[in-house]
Amino acid sequence: QVQLAESGGGLVQPGGSLRVSCTASGFTFTNYVMRWYRQAPGAEREFVASIEPYTTATNYGDSVTGRFTISRNNAEKMVYLQMNNLKLEDTAVYYCNARNRYTGRDYWGQGTQVTVSS
Repeated sequence: QVQLAESGGGLVQPGGSLRVSCTASGFTFTNYVMRWYRQAPGAEREFVASIEPYTTATNYGDSVTGRFTISRNNAEKMVYLQMNNLKLEDTAVYYCNARNRYTGRDYWGQGTQVTVSS
């Protein structure tokens, strides 16, 4: 059974840091590009970052470039999002996504809430 489980969300002050994690199970992790998306209240889901399985090449959304870092551990089937210099507008539910490199099939986690507030 495919599962993506996010963890590590919470409340943080502006300028602070937070790391969210995603634990994957039930599929061949190295066949999947891993991504983070986020969705703020009343907004559409927004691409945050992605990482390739072997080259670990990364890509970031314009609003997080230079502040967020995505990484993965293929042996542990984990993907991480390190978020630094957080801003109020980073407040959202953060979702882990796995996309098969060959078929395009998508899996989604349930999301973890990140709230940036003073």
